Amino acid sequence: MALPSPSPLRSTAAVPTPRPVHILTSPRGGGGTLSLSWASSFPDAAISSSALRPIRSPSPLLPLPRQPQVGIVRAAWTRRSRSEAAKRPSRKSWKQRTDMYMRPFLLNVFFSNRFIHAKVMHRGTSKVISVASTNAKDLRNSLPSLIDNDACRTIGKLIAERSKEADVFAMAFEPRKGEKIEGKLGIVIDTIKENGIIFVE
Repeated sequence: MALPSPSPLRSTAAVPTPRPVHILTSPRGGGGTLSLSWASSFPDAAISSSALRPIRSPSPLLPLPRQPQVGIVRAAWTRRSRSEAAKRPSRKSWKQRTDMYMRPFLLNVFFSNRFIHAKVMHRGTSKVISVASTNAKDLRNSLPSLIDNDACRTIGKLIAERSKEADVFAMAFEPRKGEKIEGKLGIVIDTIKENGIIFVE
């Protein structure tokens, strides 16, 4: 007996029906399709790529290396030793620095075995104001002796007269180390004072 041909089996599972596809248009009205990417969810704004970079935490500040104390080192170099301080001449006092201006004219008397020589010099310019010597021609032939007391008085008188002709009426005399104002030197200075010259101490 012939069996009837089996009818095609129908699946009980429901076949999904295709959904309609909706095309989104841009709200600007340009007619273009709207992108469905994640960036489209942000508002329309100009966002630079640098703003989207991850923010890095600043590196911790390292302490600066401690520099040596320059003042102490420099002071050690500039400090003079005792030997250097001894070699360096001491600074002149206020009197020594101003003496050249307070007593500008200085008398210098020199005695040799044969002659007597005296001169007045300006200390600032080292210019000779007046000079007298028993070795001069006019005195060498007229004086009986060139080194006695009369020669000292003659030298003192000539120095005073020639100094007043140069408008110098005051002068100073500084004796050398161990020199005393006496004897022939005292006669010359006293004669200069007697002829109107003032000696400044």
